[in-house]
Amino acid sequence: MPINQLSDKKVQSIKTPGNYPDGGNLYLRVRESGSKSFIVKATIDKKQCEWTIGPYGTAEHQFSLAKARKQRDEIMAAIRAGRTPEATGKPITQNVEPEDASDPVPLFGSFALELVTQIEGGFRNTKHRDQWRSTLKTYCTSIWEKPVDQITTDDVLAILRPIWSSKAETASRLRGRMERVLNAAKVRGFRSGENPAVWQGHLQLLLPKRQKLQRGHHPALPFKDLPGFWEKLASLDTIASAALQFLILTAARSGELRGATWEEFDLEKRLWTVPASRMKAGREHLVPLSDSCMDILKRMQEIRHSTFVFPGAREAAPLSDMTLSKVLHSLYKGYTVHGFRSTFRDWCGEKTDFSREHAEACLAHTIGSAVERAYRRGNSLERRRRIMNAWEVFILTGWSPVDEDEAA
Repeated sequence: MPINQLSDKKVQSIKTPGNYPDGGNLYLRVRESGSKSFIVKATIDKKQCEWTIGPYGTAEHQFSLAKARKQRDEIMAAIRAGRTPEATGKPITQNVEPEDASDPVPLFGSFALELVTQIEGGFRNTKHRDQWRSTLKTYCTSIWEKPVDQITTDDVLAILRPIWSSKAETASRLRGRMERVLNAAKVRGFRSGENPAVWQGHLQLLLPKRQKLQRGHHPALPFKDLPGFWEKLASLDTIASAALQFLILTAARSGELRGATWEEFDLEKRLWTVPASRMKAGREHLVPLSDSCMDILKRMQEIRHSTFVFPGAREAAPLSDMTLSKVLHSLYKGYTVHGFRSTFRDWCGEKTDFSREHAEACLAHTIGSAVERAYRRGNSLERRRRIMNAWEVFILTGWSPVDEDEAA
């Protein structure tokens, strides 16, 4: 067999589990966990034998391809001389590794990505999945190639301290994700002892206290300007402009609106049921539909070619969040799509006598205890329907009716 069949680039690109020959009895072993190590296979006295050289990598305890080849040459020279081969200073077991042998300790990066793949089915949207991967890849470079059992509190602090105050919410989420990765490594038997990323009673004592996590600010169009904005928006004849109109009328979140499918709508009952899997709070949300909402749905039905009510440019894909933002910014700059929820809430609070509880329910916010929510469930939908109809009237005319029953 030819030697030096592998290259560093090829070793780094291999993801599928298996043994990959370099030649000269040297193999790269890739595990299900994503970890990579070098082994030597040779036949001695008609018996297949195997020696583990060590994990692939550039750290002191790891082996680059060149270093593994050198170690391979020493092992084979010892075999030819009739001696017991040694590697990394320790005698090597002269047996084929059993099938149930435990995996080498994986590196943080490969283990983290494997974990995300395993748990991402429980995430509500692809954006959440992407954020998990991107934050870990962006901020954990210093431990990416480090075995999970060697990660310390100092390693975690070195990652968090530079962003703890300047990017507070990102830092908090990153810490939680590192904690989960290292907990999973412990469950798999790759770590022992305390988790260096745990907050309570640990990092809580080592990082400065913050008054409040930073939250993204969503500049909202003042409600007094909404009727004028609506007139301009309604003059546009695009799927994106119709989607933005529907979002404003229903006070929905962008993701809820863009992911809406036809099966979620009961046009006879004038009702949109957003499933729990697509809601931020993880609970099903019922949205009463006004006349204008029904008109928009009728227009979308006439051009229907997708399961999505508001399809995007790509086949079988919804509109992108950026598409909605572009429509908004083409008419009014300085505001966000999400800000229309604040516009709606400000209008409810300042121009109507609708109750706070029902206004918050229109936004799918959780108010009160479980018992209180159950008590209100019976009449909540019809009261919310009156709110959304009044909201439609204000958008179209600028007039804000007061619901006398609600005020009483």
